Amino acid sequence: MHDPRLTKWANTMTQYSLSLKAGQQLLIRVDEAGVPLAREVYASAIRLGAHPHLQVLLDGLDEVFLTTASDEQLEYVSPIRKFEYETIDAMCAIMAPTNTAGLSGVDPAKQAKAQKANSIIRKSLFQRTATEKADWVLTLFPTPAAAQNAGLSLAAYEEFVMSAMFLDQDDPAEAWREFSRKQQHYVDYLNQVKTLRFVAADTDITMSVEGRLWINSDGHRNFPSGEVFSGPIENSVNGRVRYTFPTAHLGHEVHDIQLTFENGRVVSAEASSGLEFLEEMLETDPGARSLGEVAIGNNYGVRRYTRNTLYDEKIGGTFHLALGNAYPETGGVNSSAVHWDMVCDMRPDAGGGAIYADGVVIHENGEWKI
Repeated sequence: MHDPRLTKWANTMTQYSLSLKAGQQLLIRVDEAGVPLAREVYASAIRLGAHPHLQVLLDGLDEVFLTTASDEQLEYVSPIRKFEYETIDAMCAIMAPTNTAGLSGVDPAKQAKAQKANSIIRKSLFQRTATEKADWVLTLFPTPAAAQNAGLSLAAYEEFVMSAMFLDQDDPAEAWREFSRKQQHYVDYLNQVKTLRFVAADTDITMSVEGRLWINSDGHRNFPSGEVFSGPIENSVNGRVRYTFPTAHLGHEVHDIQLTFENGRVVSAEASSGLEFLEEMLETDPGARSLGEVAIGNNYGVRRYTRNTLYDEKIGGTFHLALGNAYPETGGVNSSAVHWDMVCDMRPDAGGGAIYADGVVIHENGEWKI
């Protein structure tokens, strides 16, 4: 049975998020369970006169590859995938997890090797995106596994997803444009700031963002969106951060992460569980111990922790810092196969917190003050 919500979702991504044009090449990469949405994206692209190419990623293949591949296979850079990322005009990636713990037993060292190979492939797309020669959007199709992770029924999770993406509104694209206009105020302010300091429970960390560009994430690269982000000066990060939420990465969940930075590098890492995986990721390459992103979540329609970073990093009243690779469009130069977002809650129920910009409080207890 046709679900009109999927048509609205697909049309919003192709027309608003990607601004897809006739004649452009669109790569649709979708997990197997997300095919219903991929079908609508494909149809929407055809109606726009574009040339869609569909890749369906079968469930369980990642586990097969990571548990049985040789080192040579793990480190192999596919020339076919590399060519795709060097030539496509746009990509729509649809996650649709059916087993969120499917990779929890995989050797982290093998995952790190595979990540390095994948990062070489992704790098060309990110570089082309930074110069506006290509575009991409990432979204998450609601599945029973994702709903269970969020502690919701599938029906309730679907409603949560639709609300977070503004798809419950008559004109989602216009709702995102209005959101973008409001968020641009924070971007304009932060682009004049030299130093940021984040203070929360067991957290006091400072960094320079002087000369770096802040980006308004407003429904384009991530769907849903709702954050402003930049890249800190790589050697300027000092202090300690304790992340409020458990952090899931590559199928592993790590709890109560505490990191200490000196001159831009992690010098101490703690976790109540998953420490071995965290330490393995930090050893992936030299850039994995430095920050590639600093961001503030502004989507107040996303109120609960869901164990999925696409949503959790957007929660209004939080900030997140990403270990590893920077986004070139911010001016960040940290390079790594890793990009791991970790979220800290500054809302009153989590103990509160504040963000200082050049010594002035601009964000307190989850709310902006500017």
